[in-house]
Amino acid sequence: MKKFLSLLLAAVLLFVMAACTANENAGNETDNKDDGKKEEESAEKVLYLNNGQEPTSFDPPIGFDSVSWSALNNLMEGLTRLGKDHEPEAAIAEKWDVSEDGKTYTFHIREDAKWSNGDDVTAGDFEFAWKRLLNPDTGSSAAFLGYFIEGGEAYNNGEGSADDVKVKAVDDKTFEVTLTSPQGYFLSVITNPAFFPINEKVATENPKWFAEAESFVGNGPFNLSEWEHESHFVMEKNDQYWDAENVKLDKVHWAIIDDTNTEYQMYQTGELDVSDVPAELSEQLLGEANVEDQAGDYFYRFNVEMEPFQNVNIRKAFAMAVDQKQIVDYVTKNGEKPAYGFVSYGFTDPSGNDFRETAGDLVKTNVEEAKALLQKGMEEEGYDTLPEVTLTYSTSDSHKKIAEALQQMFKENLGVDVKLANMEWNVFSEEQKALKFQLSRSSFLADYADPINFLENFQTGHSMNRTGWSNAKYDQLIKDAKNEADEAKRFELMYEAEKILFEEMPIIPIHFYNQVYLTNDAVSGIVRHPVGYMELKWADKK
Repeated sequence: MKKFLSLLLAAVLLFVMAACTANENAGNETDNKDDGKKEEESAEKVLYLNNGQEPTSFDPPIGFDSVSWSALNNLMEGLTRLGKDHEPEAAIAEKWDVSEDGKTYTFHIREDAKWSNGDDVTAGDFEFAWKRLLNPDTGSSAAFLGYFIEGGEAYNNGEGSADDVKVKAVDDKTFEVTLTSPQGYFLSVITNPAFFPINEKVATENPKWFAEAESFVGNGPFNLSEWEHESHFVMEKNDQYWDAENVKLDKVHWAIIDDTNTEYQMYQTGELDVSDVPAELSEQLLGEANVEDQAGDYFYRFNVEMEPFQNVNIRKAFAMAVDQKQIVDYVTKNGEKPAYGFVSYGFTDPSGNDFRETAGDLVKTNVEEAKALLQKGMEEEGYDTLPEVTLTYSTSDSHKKIAEALQQMFKENLGVDVKLANMEWNVFSEEQKALKFQLSRSSFLADYADPINFLENFQTGHSMNRTGWSNAKYDQLIKDAKNEADEAKRFELMYEAEKILFEEMPIIPIHFYNQVYLTNDAVSGIVRHPVGYMELKWADKK
């Protein structure tokens, strides 16, 4: 993990998944205020960022997506937090003990850990939150991350009870967790917002405590002070935070802008302190922009339960008709690496080799073979004419450009006319989970620093699968890898699993993520984790 983290990858900055429209004043906090108020605010340290679109939810187990993570990570805090060196460090837990077998962790919560309303953060808040994450009625797509807890998977699958989940508040400040097997990346996993505590008293009194700024209660460096839905939200420094003396910003103002060009214009006029680079300006601006790799994929999902993609050869034909290099060179133009597998670069195996380089290219552009496979698949299904295909993406300028490029490739390389459809993110996300699309865009950003996090997504019935694909051998390989203590053997199991994934091709990888962004020279201290989220705890602004 340390080798991986040393590669200076960067966590997602302002995520391109977008579905909302900004108003003209988004990002301008001081509009329509009297002069005295403006002078007062000018003395404050206010950082202006763009969230891309309306957060899905600030309920930790539900806001498990790129448009909620960065905000949640600064509003709340778990037992551990990724530090400036990207390694997990003490946070709400000031220390912990580990049993000899490596399966039981005992966390000691800080005496001065407080909620923003002044309540003590207790071990009971963690027990309540973690069991709620795993409760099938919660419907969290992040629940799978808790399957390493003994009894967690059974409870989430409806085969066990909350009492069987081995998380326990020993007393108000002592929290005990028992794992199914030793997990070297456990302390990193629980930095994920899905494992943040929830104030049990507040949540019991108001089940929608997270939906508005007035009712929100957090325990992180900042508190939610304003939230005008579909327009912007504002965070203020949380004076109740245990480490408040190291938080330098007074406020963070997040605009909600779904267009990269608008975002860049606001950056130019000083309305934003950070901006992505519009693709059409990439050649002009790359010299002054920060460019950093990130552990994640931009890809497309086939729905193997809908025609014509129930046929593996037709899926392979569509995948081989895509030219990933053309997309990164001429469409996105941000220096991304084309993806010919699913696990990204940056993960080192026990031999010191990069996982992606060892696994090699598992799918490549091959127009002639794609045509032959399409013909073979159509004959297998008895098709004289291929059923109509619709490619669906969530609304944003960048997604549209990639979708149009794929549409053209399918036409030129396969002779197939593909229709395009788009919809706002929240609707798109729910429809994709319900397997209502034939072919749809997607993305994955690693939750923790290990290749298994990429591969576990495609287990049968997994909340992140969203393809309908199922393979018993693949499932067993993932299960075995999670329980394998020998690292060399564990990596071999993962290499074999990824090969099976591409032999059956339920996905089309497009590119591995990177971040190309511009930052105001007055801003410093923003930490972008290789696997994680934007960190504003140490940020400053002159």
